[in-house]
Order: sequence, then C-alpha cells, then structure tokens
Amino acid sequence: MNRKNGLRDVGTFLFFAGPSLVAFFLVVLIPFLFGLYLTFTNWSVQAGSGKFVGLSNYIKVFHDNAYWTQLWFTLRYVFYTVILANVGGFFLGLVLSGKIRGQSFIRGGFFIPNLIGGLVLGYLWQILFSRVLPYLGNLYGWELFQSSWLTQTDRAFWALVIVNAWQLMGYLMVIYIAGFTSIPTDVLEAADIDGAGGFAKIARIMLPLSIRAIVVCLFISISRSFLTYDLNLALTNGGPFGSTEMATYYIVQKAFLSNDYGVGQAEAIVLFVIVATITLTQSITLKKMEVEA
Repeated sequence: MNRKNGLRDVGTFLFFAGPSLVAFFLVVLIPFLFGLYLTFTNWSVQAGSGKFVGLSNYIKVFHDNAYWTQLWFTLRYVFYTVILANVGGFFLGLVLSGKIRGQSFIRGGFFIPNLIGGLVLGYLWQILFSRVLPYLGNLYGWELFQSSWLTQTDRAFWALVIVNAWQLMGYLMVIYIAGFTSIPTDVLEAADIDGAGGFAKIARIMLPLSIRAIVVCLFISISRSFLTYDLNLALTNGGPFGSTEMATYYIVQKAFLSNDYGVGQAEAIVLFVIVATITLTQSITLKKMEVEA
C-alpha cells in the first residue's frame, strides 16, 4: 500500500512538475554547463569547434582592462538603478495600497512599462531623449533638455538609469503592495492611537514588517539591472564613444563580433559569480533583519 502511494506521489509530481523540470534542464542547466565547458576552450563560432586551453581564457579576462572598466560602469549603473527603482516602487506601493479612486487603473498604468520589451522601450525613449525633450527644451528655454542626453557621456549614463528604473518601478510596486497589505491592520491602528506620525509609522512599522518584500525587490532589481542588454543596445548602443557599454554588452561584442567566444564566455561566468555573490549577500543580510524584526 505504501509503495503504491509512493508511486502515485511520484507520478503526480512528474505530471505537474515534469514539464517545468524538462524546460529547466534544456533551457537553463544544460546551456549553463556547456557554456562553462566552453570557457576552457578556444571555441570558434565560425568553425563550430575548439581546442582545450585550460585556464588561459580566465587569465585573459583578468588582464582585459576594457572588461573591468565596463564592469565598474555596470556596478555604478546597478547601484543607482536599484535605489531609484526601489524607492519609487516603495512609495508608489505605499500610496496605491490605500483607498484611492481609480486604484486598479493607476496600478495597471504603472505596471505596463514592465510588459514592454527592452528593445521597444529603448527605441521609444531614444526618440524622447533625441527629439521630443530637445524640442521642448529649446521651445521653453529648459537648458537641461536643450540637447540630446544620448550625445553626452555623463547624461547618457543617467538616461540608462532613468529608463531602467522607470520600467522596474511598476513591477516592484506590485510586490511592495503585497507586502503592505500583509501587515496586520491592528498594528497600524495601534500606531495611529499612539499618535505615530506618517514617517515614524513607515520607518518603525511598515519597513520592518515588509522585509520579505524588500528582499524580493532588491533581488529582482539587482539581477535584472546587471543583465541589462537589449535596453543598452537600443537606447545608446554603447555610445557616445563607448562610454555606456555595460558588461553584458561588452561580453556579446567580445564573443560574437570579435569571434573570441571562449574569453567572452569566461567573462560571462565571472559576471555570473559577481551577481550571485551580491544578490546572495543582500538576501542573507536582510533575512537576518527579518528574523530580528
């Protein structure tokens, strides 16, 4: 009887989880392991073959100054994007978790940018930065927008940050709303009775009790920001003068345009390790705060 129940449980598990497991192995795990193998070869995309070269690709990575320059640029980009996206998503969630008219419509409006592909979003904002804003800037005398941000190295960086943060904000808003609605109402009512102000209530009650939502939002925003490629390609194409090339953009250029696939794949693995280390560190740190709270 127990054996039959066990087989039935296995069959039920395979029926529901089997397709997802197969997709995970075919789309994620096998390509990752094959990519890891390629880092130890001088694989040529054109020839479709390569010889084993040991750790030489990783040695080249650590001597590639251009890669580390782009990685530093990416770290700055991720830092500011994560802050803007999470602060904006937090306060949007805070406002839209209350009772306001047209709440669902407004939530949907902020969430829609997350449904737009990075290429489409990049081209739309490229028109905005290159034509619409300069036109309005010259028309109304707004010095900040009188020339295209995408032609200036410092402002092109902020253009990337703003667009990605704007896209992420609506998605993070939904997670923060879920976190706020899970806070017991009696705790908030007790705070109101005690005369806690709006800022005190946010800092001492809502933030500590929303740590789970914050952990998830930071994890998503960090990982997605590090892996930005299509937006980088469509909005700036690495310009001006290569000043906005992020690590993922540089890796693709190295692997496919320079036909140096082994080194490019090794750079991707190094980036993966850095992203995994940062995301796991922040998750573990905030989880400890959740336990203490």
